[in-house]
Amino acid sequence: MVNLKIRDRLDAGEPVFGTFVKIAAPAVVELAALGGFDFVIVDREHGCFTDDQVENMIRAAEAAGIGTIVRTPDALEPAILHALDSGATGVQLPALRGAAQAAAAARFARHFPDGERGLARANRSADYGAMPLTDYFAQSRRILVSVHVENREMVDDIDALCAVPGVDILFLGTADLSQSLGVPGEQDHPSVRAAVDRVIAAAAAAGRHVGAVAGSADEASALAERGVTYIVWQSDIAMLRAAMRRGADALAPLRRGLR
Repeated sequence: MVNLKIRDRLDAGEPVFGTFVKIAAPAVVELAALGGFDFVIVDREHGCFTDDQVENMIRAAEAAGIGTIVRTPDALEPAILHALDSGATGVQLPALRGAAQAAAAARFARHFPDGERGLARANRSADYGAMPLTDYFAQSRRILVSVHVENREMVDDIDALCAVPGVDILFLGTADLSQSLGVPGEQDHPSVRAAVDRVIAAAAAAGRHVGAVAGSADEASALAERGVTYIVWQSDIAMLRAAMRRGADALAPLRRGLR
Protein backbone atom coordinates (compact mmCIF):
# COMPACT_ATOMS: atom_id res chain seq x y z
CA MET A 1 0.00 0.00 0.00
CA VAL A 2 1.46 3.33 -1.09
CA ASN A 3 1.96 5.88 1.70
CA LEU A 4 -0.33 8.78 0.77
CA LYS A 5 -0.21 10.74 4.03
CA ILE A 6 1.32 13.80 2.40
CA ARG A 7 -1.41 13.73 -0.24
CA ASP A 8 -3.98 13.70 2.56
CA ARG A 9 -2.33 16.67 4.24
CA LEU A 10 -2.03 18.68 1.04
CA ASP A 11 -5.67 17.98 0.20
CA ALA A 12 -6.57 19.26 3.69
CA GLY A 13 -4.70 22.50 3.05
CA GLU A 14 -1.80 21.64 5.35
CA PRO A 15 1.90 22.08 4.52
CA VAL A 16 4.28 19.14 4.19
CA PHE A 17 8.02 19.16 4.78
CA GLY A 18 10.65 16.96 3.16
CA THR A 19 14.27 16.79 2.14
CA PHE A 20 16.22 15.64 -0.90
CA VAL A 21 18.06 12.35 -0.46
CA LYS A 22 21.09 11.92 -2.69
CA ILE A 23 22.89 9.16 -0.77
CA ALA A 24 21.75 5.65 -1.70
CA ALA A 25 21.33 4.34 1.84
CA PRO A 26 18.00 3.34 3.44
CA ALA A 27 19.41 4.44 6.80
CA VAL A 28 19.32 8.04 5.56
CA VAL A 29 15.60 7.71 4.90
CA GLU A 30 15.06 6.28 8.39
CA LEU A 31 17.03 9.16 9.89
CA ALA A 32 14.89 11.66 7.96
CA ALA A 33 11.78 10.06 9.45
CA LEU A 34 13.27 10.08 12.95
CA GLY A 35 14.12 13.74 12.44
CA GLY A 36 10.46 14.55 11.78
CA PHE A 37 10.27 14.99 8.01
CA ASP A 38 7.02 14.07 6.26
CA PHE A 39 8.66 12.78 3.10
CA VAL A 40 11.91 12.35 1.22
CA ILE A 41 12.68 13.05 -2.43
CA VAL A 42 14.94 10.32 -3.81
CA ASP A 43 17.02 12.28 -6.28
CA ARG A 44 17.64 10.30 -9.45
CA GLU A 45 18.36 13.46 -11.42
CA HIS A 46 21.48 14.52 -9.50
CA GLY A 47 22.07 11.45 -7.33
CA CYS A 48 23.34 7.95 -8.19
CA PHE A 49 20.65 5.29 -7.71
CA THR A 50 19.88 1.98 -9.37
CA ASP A 51 16.30 0.77 -9.74
CA ASP A 52 16.61 -1.69 -6.89
CA GLN A 53 18.17 0.97 -4.64
CA VAL A 54 15.18 3.24 -5.27
CA GLU A 55 12.80 0.44 -4.35
CA ASN A 56 14.68 -0.20 -1.11
CA MET A 57 14.61 3.50 -0.25
CA ILE A 58 10.83 3.40 -0.72
CA ARG A 59 10.61 0.34 1.52
CA ALA A 60 12.55 2.13 4.23
CA ALA A 61 10.29 5.18 4.00
CA GLU A 62 7.13 3.10 4.22
CA ALA A 63 8.46 1.20 7.23
CA ALA A 64 9.30 4.52 8.90
CA GLY A 65 5.86 5.95 8.11
CA ILE A 66 6.80 8.73 5.67
CA GLY A 67 6.21 9.35 1.97
CA THR A 68 8.63 8.95 -0.91
CA ILE A 69 8.76 11.17 -3.97
CA VAL A 70 11.16 10.10 -6.72
CA ARG A 71 12.77 12.87 -8.73
CA THR A 72 13.22 11.06 -12.01
CA PRO A 73 16.28 11.64 -14.23
CA ASP A 74 13.96 12.92 -16.95
CA ALA A 75 10.25 13.09 -17.75
CA LEU A 76 10.18 9.95 -19.88
CA GLU A 77 7.84 7.01 -19.39
CA PRO A 78 10.25 4.29 -18.14
CA ALA A 79 11.56 6.30 -15.17
CA ILE A 80 8.07 7.43 -14.16
CA LEU A 81 6.61 3.94 -14.48
CA HIS A 82 9.35 2.25 -12.47
CA ALA A 83 9.14 4.76 -9.58
CA LEU A 84 5.38 4.38 -9.28
CA ASP A 85 5.34 0.60 -9.69
CA SER A 86 7.93 0.45 -6.89
CA GLY A 87 5.43 2.13 -4.57
CA ALA A 88 6.48 5.78 -4.58
CA THR A 89 4.03 8.35 -3.23
CA GLY A 90 4.67 10.31 -6.39
CA VAL A 91 7.17 11.59 -8.91
CA GLN A 92 8.91 14.91 -9.41
CA LEU A 93 9.66 15.61 -13.04
CA PRO A 94 12.54 17.78 -14.31
CA ALA A 95 13.60 18.78 -17.82
CA LEU A 96 10.20 20.01 -19.00
CA ARG A 97 9.79 22.98 -21.31
CA GLY A 98 6.13 23.83 -21.48
CA ALA A 99 2.61 22.72 -20.66
CA ALA A 100 2.40 20.25 -23.55
CA GLN A 101 5.41 18.30 -22.28
CA ALA A 102 4.06 18.40 -18.72
CA ALA A 103 0.72 17.04 -19.93
CA ALA A 104 2.42 14.15 -21.72
CA ALA A 105 4.52 13.31 -18.64
CA ALA A 106 1.50 13.47 -16.33
CA ARG A 107 -0.29 10.96 -18.54
CA PHE A 108 2.56 8.50 -18.03
CA ALA A 109 1.77 8.64 -14.29
CA ARG A 110 -1.99 8.10 -14.58
CA HIS A 111 -4.05 5.07 -15.58
CA PHE A 112 -7.00 5.25 -17.98
CA PRO A 113 -9.10 7.38 -18.26
CA ASP A 114 -6.71 10.02 -16.90
CA GLY A 115 -3.61 8.78 -18.68
CA GLU A 116 -1.76 5.89 -20.23
CA ARG A 117 0.39 4.44 -17.44
CA GLY A 118 1.17 0.80 -18.13
CA LEU A 119 -1.03 -1.57 -16.15
CA ALA A 120 0.74 -4.44 -14.39
CA ARG A 121 -0.01 -5.33 -10.78
CA ALA A 122 2.80 -7.79 -10.05
CA ASN A 123 4.75 -5.06 -8.24
CA ARG A 124 5.04 -3.32 -4.86
CA SER A 125 2.49 -0.61 -5.56
CA ALA A 126 -0.25 -3.25 -5.97
CA ASP A 127 0.95 -5.50 -3.14
CA TYR A 128 2.40 -7.79 -5.79
CA GLY A 129 -1.04 -8.42 -7.27
CA ALA A 130 -2.83 -9.05 -3.96
CA MET A 131 -4.53 -5.64 -3.94
CA PRO A 132 -8.03 -5.66 -5.47
CA LEU A 133 -8.17 -3.87 -8.81
CA THR A 134 -10.66 -1.25 -7.61
CA ASP A 135 -8.42 -0.41 -4.64
CA TYR A 136 -5.37 -0.22 -6.87
CA PHE A 137 -7.03 2.22 -9.26
CA ALA A 138 -8.30 4.35 -6.36
CA GLN A 139 -4.78 4.48 -4.91
CA SER A 140 -3.19 5.25 -8.27
CA ARG A 141 -5.48 8.22 -8.84
CA ARG A 142 -4.07 9.84 -5.69
CA ILE A 143 -0.34 9.60 -6.38
CA LEU A 144 1.36 13.00 -6.60
CA VAL A 145 2.83 14.50 -9.74
CA SER A 146 5.18 17.43 -9.19
CA VAL A 147 6.68 19.24 -12.18
CA HIS A 148 9.70 21.49 -12.09
CA VAL A 149 9.25 25.10 -13.12
CA GLU A 150 12.91 25.79 -13.75
CA ASN A 151 13.21 27.63 -17.06
CA ARG A 152 11.85 30.59 -18.96
CA GLU A 153 9.60 28.39 -21.12
CA MET A 154 7.76 26.93 -18.15
CA VAL A 155 7.23 30.36 -16.61
CA ASP A 156 6.00 31.81 -19.91
CA ASP A 157 3.55 28.91 -20.21
CA ILE A 158 2.45 29.03 -16.58
CA ASP A 159 -1.26 29.63 -17.15
CA ALA A 160 -1.51 26.66 -19.50
CA LEU A 161 0.61 24.60 -17.11
CA CYS A 162 -1.78 25.33 -14.23
CA ALA A 163 -4.61 23.94 -16.38
CA VAL A 164 -2.89 20.62 -17.13
CA PRO A 165 -4.91 17.70 -15.71
CA GLY A 166 -2.96 15.45 -13.37
CA VAL A 167 -0.32 17.96 -12.27
CA ASP A 168 -0.54 18.49 -8.52
CA ILE A 169 2.53 20.54 -7.61
CA LEU A 170 4.55 23.23 -9.37
CA PHE A 171 8.07 22.98 -7.99
CA LEU A 172 10.20 26.12 -8.23
CA GLY A 173 13.76 25.42 -9.36
CA THR A 174 15.34 28.81 -8.89
CA ALA A 175 18.92 27.68 -9.53
CA ASP A 176 18.17 26.45 -13.04
CA LEU A 177 15.70 29.29 -13.53
CA SER A 178 18.47 31.80 -12.87
CA GLN A 179 20.50 30.21 -15.66
CA SER A 180 17.58 30.22 -18.05
CA LEU A 181 17.01 33.92 -17.34
CA GLY A 182 20.66 34.77 -17.99
CA VAL A 183 21.74 35.39 -14.40
CA PRO A 184 23.29 32.03 -13.40
CA GLY A 185 23.51 31.52 -9.66
CA GLU A 186 21.73 34.80 -8.83
CA GLN A 187 18.62 33.26 -7.34
CA ASP A 188 17.64 36.55 -5.68
CA HIS A 189 17.93 38.54 -8.92
CA PRO A 190 14.86 40.71 -9.69
CA SER A 191 14.09 38.71 -12.83
CA VAL A 192 14.09 35.45 -10.87
CA ARG A 193 11.97 36.95 -8.10
CA ALA A 194 9.50 38.23 -10.70
CA ALA A 195 9.25 34.78 -12.27
CA VAL A 196 8.66 33.18 -8.86
CA ASP A 197 5.97 35.77 -8.09
CA ARG A 198 4.26 34.98 -11.37
CA VAL A 199 4.26 31.23 -10.72
CA ILE A 200 2.94 31.55 -7.17
CA ALA A 201 0.17 33.91 -8.26
CA ALA A 202 -0.91 31.67 -11.14
CA ALA A 203 -0.86 28.57 -8.95
CA ALA A 204 -2.95 30.27 -6.27
CA ALA A 205 -5.52 31.35 -8.84
CA ALA A 206 -5.74 27.82 -10.24
CA GLY A 207 -5.74 26.06 -6.87
CA ARG A 208 -2.44 24.24 -7.47
CA HIS A 209 0.18 23.51 -4.84
CA VAL A 210 3.61 25.14 -5.04
CA GLY A 211 6.85 23.56 -3.90
CA ALA A 212 10.26 25.07 -3.23
CA VAL A 213 13.56 24.48 -1.45
CA ALA A 214 14.35 26.26 1.82
CA GLY A 215 17.93 26.62 3.03
CA SER A 216 17.10 28.30 6.33
CA ALA A 217 14.28 28.71 8.82
CA ASP A 218 13.71 32.24 7.58
CA GLU A 219 13.38 31.02 3.99
CA ALA A 220 10.96 28.28 5.02
CA SER A 221 8.85 30.78 6.96
CA ALA A 222 8.79 33.21 4.04
CA LEU A 223 7.72 30.44 1.66
CA ALA A 224 4.95 29.30 3.98
CA GLU A 225 3.68 32.86 4.32
CA ARG A 226 3.39 33.03 0.54
CA GLY A 227 1.29 29.91 0.40
CA VAL A 228 3.98 27.37 -0.53
CA THR A 229 2.83 24.08 0.98
CA TYR A 230 5.42 21.58 -0.30
CA ILE A 231 8.63 22.73 1.37
CA VAL A 232 11.91 20.90 0.89
CA TRP A 233 14.63 21.50 3.46
CA GLN A 234 18.08 21.30 1.89
CA SER A 235 19.35 17.73 1.29
CA ASP A 236 20.99 14.88 3.15
CA ILE A 237 24.38 15.90 1.74
CA ALA A 238 23.97 19.54 2.78
CA MET A 239 22.93 18.58 6.31
CA LEU A 240 25.69 15.98 6.65
CA ARG A 241 28.30 18.41 5.36
CA ALA A 242 27.19 21.07 7.85
CA ALA A 243 27.20 18.59 10.74
CA MET A 244 30.69 17.37 9.77
CA ARG A 245 31.91 20.95 9.64
CA ARG A 246 30.50 21.73 13.08
CA GLY A 247 32.20 18.66 14.51
CA ALA A 248 35.54 19.47 12.93
CA ASP A 249 35.29 23.09 14.10
CA ALA A 250 34.61 21.92 17.66
CA LEU A 251 37.74 19.78 17.59
CA ALA A 252 39.96 22.41 15.95
CA PRO A 253 41.08 24.00 19.28
CA LEU A 254 42.26 20.60 20.48
CA ARG A 255 44.25 20.11 17.29
CA ARG A 256 45.99 23.45 17.83
CA GLY A 257 46.59 22.67 21.48
CA LEU A 258 48.46 19.48 20.62
CA ARG A 259 50.95 21.24 18.39
